Amino acid sequence: MRIYLDYNATTPVDPVVLEAMLPYFAGSFGNANSIHSPGQRGRVAVDNARESVASLLGAKPSEIVFTCGGTEADNLALFGVITPCDQPRKHLVTTTIEHHAVLHSAQALEKQGVDVTYVPVGANCIVDPDDIREAIRPETVLISVMLANNEIGTIQPIEEIGRIAAEEDVYFHCDAVQAAGKLALDVNRLGVDLLSISAHKFYGPKGVGALYVRSGTELGPLFYGGHHERDRRPGTENVPGIAGLGKAADLASSHLQSDAARLSVLRDKFESALLAAISGVRVNGDRVRRVPNTSNLSFEAAGGEALVIALDLQGIACSTGAACSSGAVEPSHVLSAIGLSPDQARSSLRFSLGRPTTIEEIDHAIETIPAVVERVRSLSPLSVSAAR
Repeated sequence: MRIYLDYNATTPVDPVVLEAMLPYFAGSFGNANSIHSPGQRGRVAVDNARESVASLLGAKPSEIVFTCGGTEADNLALFGVITPCDQPRKHLVTTTIEHHAVLHSAQALEKQGVDVTYVPVGANCIVDPDDIREAIRPETVLISVMLANNEIGTIQPIEEIGRIAAEEDVYFHCDAVQAAGKLALDVNRLGVDLLSISAHKFYGPKGVGALYVRSGTELGPLFYGGHHERDRRPGTENVPGIAGLGKAADLASSHLQSDAARLSVLRDKFESALLAAISGVRVNGDRVRRVPNTSNLSFEAAGGEALVIALDLQGIACSTGAACSSGAVEPSHVLSAIGLSPDQARSSLRFSLGRPTTIEEIDHAIETIPAVVERVRSLSPLSVSAAR
């Protein structure tokens, strides 16, 4: 039995989504910017998808900018707001647990002379809104805080931060890549000016995403070459991908409550069983304020990469954290930010469930994992260190 428990890394394309995409690869392949009828069929698909994504986010269709994914959407939000700003000094506020799409963008902006404040989080992996307020300066241009952490799943107090941003008259961006399809999203309730999503995180295709940009927000393009997406994102539209994103957004809206209820029960069963069966296991982050599908566990004296390989040999796919950080020598920046030691961080695994996950799969994983952990511990240098 193969069991996939890495849905935070990516999800399979839903068959309904694939069906919605197929016509635009061949029969209706026209460029959506062409005025002839084949092109206009593509334009209709793009416009319909824009309405679907806007509906998922509680936004206007005109506020949706299609991108190649969440990373581009994050980059467009940060660079698009900060770079054109004509203030003599510019300041960005973000947190220590953001996805690297935000953190690396912030570091690149620092090289351009932008001041960046990285606000820390507590042991529960949740930022204090008062710390965000204290970080704001007169020259602050943008605040960027994720909604759901990709490694631990904790949910940040975005509504409170949104109210602070509005009071201080500062633009507010939210990376909601791991929240879309798991949490109800309403950009007005959240109080955000910009919000990023990626289709492949909620059963859509890879290579397409979107950035919500509130009307009136000044946003410059990342690159140049055309007037697409109202001059905010040039390039011929990926019509099949955009059609898939739109259909995935429709499905996310209809499955949201049922998925959340079912997956939280399976996740809690899985987690409780492992905590009872294996010694030296801890849950990382807040156990209540998190998305319903994610469990991040530290296994004392067992290397995370060795566990991933050993579990894969037993047919169980999971991860040590963000897929884009695979192979990194340094321990997870998220786990380090919540106070874990390097050994604890390197001994942690992320298990993330998805719509196809069954109770039979969870039961089999519960039966299999304890023996794998004990075997890895017996072979790991960390077990020798712990014994000393």
